[in-house]
Amino acid sequence: MLSVELHVHSSLSYDGRDSIDLILEQAEAVGLDAIAVTDHDEISASLEAAERASDYGLVGIPAIEISSKAGHILGLGVEEAIPPGLSYEETLEEIHSQGGLAVIPHPFQQSRHGVTARISRDELTKGDAIEVYNSRLLTGRANRQAERFASSRGLPMTAGSDAHISEMVGQAVTRVDADERSADAILEAIREGKTSVEGKRTPWHISFRQFGGGVTRRIRNTVLGVFK
Repeated sequence: MLSVELHVHSSLSYDGRDSIDLILEQAEAVGLDAIAVTDHDEISASLEAAERASDYGLVGIPAIEISSKAGHILGLGVEEAIPPGLSYEETLEEIHSQGGLAVIPHPFQQSRHGVTARISRDELTKGDAIEVYNSRLLTGRANRQAERFASSRGLPMTAGSDAHISEMVGQAVTRVDADERSADAILEAIREGKTSVEGKRTPWHISFRQFGGGVTRRIRNTVLGVFK
């Protein structure tokens, strides 16, 4: 079983803080086997991380978190950025056209752009897997909803720390029963539902600090964009 982190943000995300170096160092230190950096609507840092992961004894999975019209969708195994603002189905099609895996993160957390605010439960099943444990939780209710839904529909389940600072990498991991230690084998095992999840809550004070830092950076970037 491989220990895989599938949901991490670098400083390339508007709400991320740390460099690829710090993220990969942390992943190695906590004993992960593989990692996917999933920046918001950006992919260059993820491609760099995937290329350099082997230097840290890791399998790197190129990935992106896409802001679809319905909400956030993770595209794992893609190597070209997918534009934000597409419909839910169009976003899935773009991921699949690159041979990627579409994972629906925090689907029942509407305050964090979960897709169930805008799509039906039947549409939710069109994703390849459901993130059923996201470590940035308050009560855990949304995670439990996601797990019940995925279990009732027989959908593959994943977990992710949703780390926005390097110290939180590995807070939640997906255990993957892959045939070999490679990105392709990991993604195929997830498609086949050969996973289990485990994790622990990101401390509240860190979650609030991450959120506050993201708001500050978004405002700053907006102001800078206006005056360019």
